Amino acid sequence: MNSEAVKKPAKTPLLVVSKRDALPLGKRILIRAAALVSAIVICALIILIVGKANPFLVFAAMFRGFFINILPSVYSVSILLGISLAVTPAFRMKFWNIGAEGQALVGALTTAIIMIVLGGKLPDPVVTVIMLVGAVAAGMLWGVIPAVFKAQWRTNETLFTLMMNYIAIEGVNLLLEICGGPSHVVGRSLLANGRLPSLFNEPYIIPIAVALILAVVMFFYLRQSKQGYEISVVGESENTAKYIGINVKKVIIRTMAISGAICGLIGFLIVGGVDYGITTTTIGGRGFTAIMVSWLSKFNPFIMILTSFMIVFLEKGANSAASKFSLIDANFSNVLIGIILFFLIGCEFFLEYRVQLGKTSKEVQK
Repeated sequence: MNSEAVKKPAKTPLLVVSKRDALPLGKRILIRAAALVSAIVICALIILIVGKANPFLVFAAMFRGFFINILPSVYSVSILLGISLAVTPAFRMKFWNIGAEGQALVGALTTAIIMIVLGGKLPDPVVTVIMLVGAVAAGMLWGVIPAVFKAQWRTNETLFTLMMNYIAIEGVNLLLEICGGPSHVVGRSLLANGRLPSLFNEPYIIPIAVALILAVVMFFYLRQSKQGYEISVVGESENTAKYIGINVKKVIIRTMAISGAICGLIGFLIVGGVDYGITTTTIGGRGFTAIMVSWLSKFNPFIMILTSFMIVFLEKGANSAASKFSLIDANFSNVLIGIILFFLIGCEFFLEYRVQLGKTSKEVQK
């Protein structure tokens, strides 16, 4: 029996997944382009078969939806980009900060409170500066709290930062109740003073400029600075970082302070620069979308500009198309967005790994 068992050919898996060597840049771009084209073709077929609409007309409506109001659209890109830049240092350190939504929201909340309390009592420029400092400090604090617990007691940062999002939301709910206004918004009547100045009568220009400056600064911070190097080493191996003399606890806390501060800045730009109001949905889920932007961009701030543009274009364009075609509603547009993102995220797997048919024992012997 034993000899017969030995003679049996060994079972081999149908598919074998192995780590791929680094692909040339041109081939990586080609694979991503192929994924995007495939996603567009699938979306076109779904629009034609399920939506009973001409795909070319739908795609044309998507373009018009984004570009017809170009400044608000680019502003939306800049806000998503800013939050994506905020989470990137932490992710590069393998600190899974899922709390960008809450960190930006406490920055927005602090901005609103300062506008209510100090507005009209101090000159507007002074109030604006206090709003900026307060929002950045609040976001920083919201980022440092889970970092301290992680550094000192090795708590799970994913759950910690996620739960702090809900605390921030309840903070906004408390402000709404105290102000006695509608249950869903504190708006222009209370937040009339201390607003960020508008350039050329456009409130969107300053947030857009700030996001682009942040992208440049973050690129050089992560690639060229000593702190960026320390972040990379801690992300690769905390033991290696300790061995070469890096204070891991300090790096964790400092990095999350930076992430939280940038989120707080974005909250300030939203409330004090454009919305002049606050609700529990002021950030609108962009703290979670930013996770995908950062990951898809491989933590490269310049690629994040393109990724943020793509996601906002899909969202605004699909919503615009949904308003023009009777069989295409908001849920249908979300399906199209999901298909495109599924293909783009899926292609990243094939950039990192090779999938081959498993070899039989006879083939291995040959």
